[in-house]
Amino acid sequence: MSELPDELRLPAGFAPTDPAAAPAVPRDAATVMLVRDTSGPLEVFLLRRVVGMAFAGGMTVFPGGGVDERDMDASVAWHGPAPRWWAERFGCDPALAMALVCAAVRETFEESGVLLAGPDAGSIVSDTTPYHSARAALVAKEYSFAEFLAANGLVLRADLLRPWSNWITPAQEPRRYDTRFFLAALPEGQLADGATTEADDAGWQRPAEAIAEWRRGERALMPPTWLTLADLDRCATVADAMAVERVIDPIHPDIVSDGESFRVVLPTDPEC
Repeated sequence: MSELPDELRLPAGFAPTDPAAAPAVPRDAATVMLVRDTSGPLEVFLLRRVVGMAFAGGMTVFPGGGVDERDMDASVAWHGPAPRWWAERFGCDPALAMALVCAAVRETFEESGVLLAGPDAGSIVSDTTPYHSARAALVAKEYSFAEFLAANGLVLRADLLRPWSNWITPAQEPRRYDTRFFLAALPEGQLADGATTEADDAGWQRPAEAIAEWRRGERALMPPTWLTLADLDRCATVADAMAVERVIDPIHPDIVSDGESFRVVLPTDPEC
């Protein structure tokens, strides 16, 4: 297995599950790297999760979260690659693929206020202010994302997303997620606000700057976030990032100990 950078060790206090216990079943999840162009390198929208949260408390992450039952609503108004196309990219069945895309768009709206939807297949919402109360209702799980779209005459714009990667939490973790990473450009006219109770800080940053802050101990990053930021740093513009053709195979990191701390390794060696 290939080890991540030496600095990328798990936080002090990490306690793996009992090796004799059956690993937790990963929950399906989706996360979105929301990017925008600047006068220099592209920027990505980042959230710092509230300290004390059950998963990734205090960590800097992209908007996202777990798939839930309301994301399985097949009545969702949809434009773009069909669920079967997404299923082929992420190695899952079409029903789950549809739910993953819905979760990605829903979570992005809930956590950043950015809505990847429009009145029809050729347009995108330019001002999400009229949907402020609906955003709160979605967070409260009062209705499904499909119902929200239908009530407001909107269509989910799956064509605005790109598949990026698939990370599965190590078996030693008590909480595990099978997370599909998506890429999306900030729609023109929309603003990302980070107005979510799950984060205490949010904003735009160049990937290289976020990694530099992590190296200085000013920002906490999980391995998938660190490596994704490193990938994005190779893209000068949003168009460059959106044009990248990704071959997506599930990434199964492992956790090893040197007796004093824990670190993550990746199964890139074909003999592992």
